[in-house]
Amino acid sequence: MSKFIKAAPAVIIIVALALILMLGRNILDSKLPALGGNYYKDFKSDAELEYKYSQKGEFDVDNYTLEEPTATGGEVNVWYPRNTDGRKVPMIIVANPSKLPATNYKPFFERLASWGFVVVGNEDQQSGNGKSASEALEAMKGLVETHPLRDVIDYDRIGIVGYSQGGSGALAAATEYDNGKEYKAIFTGSAVEPKLSESMGWIYDTSKIQASYFMTASTGETDTGDGKNEGAAPLTSLMDAYISIDGDFEKIRARAAGADHNDMLKRCDGYMTAWMLYELAGDREAAMAFTGPNAEILTNANWQDIEKNN
Repeated sequence: MSKFIKAAPAVIIIVALALILMLGRNILDSKLPALGGNYYKDFKSDAELEYKYSQKGEFDVDNYTLEEPTATGGEVNVWYPRNTDGRKVPMIIVANPSKLPATNYKPFFERLASWGFVVVGNEDQQSGNGKSASEALEAMKGLVETHPLRDVIDYDRIGIVGYSQGGSGALAAATEYDNGKEYKAIFTGSAVEPKLSESMGWIYDTSKIQASYFMTASTGETDTGDGKNEGAAPLTSLMDAYISIDGDFEKIRARAAGADHNDMLKRCDGYMTAWMLYELAGDREAAMAFTGPNAEILTNANWQDIEKNN
């Protein structure tokens, strides 16, 4: 942190310190569960698809811990659906928010896996440089042929998800590591904007993205700024990221109305899940949330500042 303080402009220092303070509850509560087991039941939406995909899916879920921890992320935990009738299913790597190891928000992984995904977490509490996510992906690719999970994972359909610092980590994993090309779909919630990320050593370049990308942030002050200082994930950062992505990759930007930075983990569940089902599993119903002129998200009061190319 001392190098950052010497090098960064004063305004970035102020925003960075504010962000750290804002995330302080995670530091204090890093050994306590961050989500209740049925946390998703409190979510409300008048949009049918958003609500549907915010709840649990049809699969019962099992959990497995890899025998070998990774160098950066430590223990790798995997949540996966039971009884897929021999079908291989997509895999999602998750980059953690600040000071929040995967074992402290297990219900998030369990709920997502219930929709038919293998969901991979680790214990990294500083995931912003993407290294632990990259290592987790390599660990999963390196499972021996006889490992039971190899019969479940479709290695041609891999996505990555991250919130806050984990959003920066997800983008770094997708753009700064050789195995980033493995990802077919990306979702981020309030990924810390590039200059602030860089000041903390979290480097990513959205112009290198080679996957479908749904980028979100909140309309709250922590993300937008207070009028004097820029926030952690202002609308301009979404607009810049959206413009930077070339090629035929599907992309959407949107902000969660009435939410703030710390709300995003729970607030985004519905459309995050639908995005991954659409992009990785070809789910036609989930696609209706995003595609065409009548996409549900366009008229959903929970979301604003939407731009999409599909």
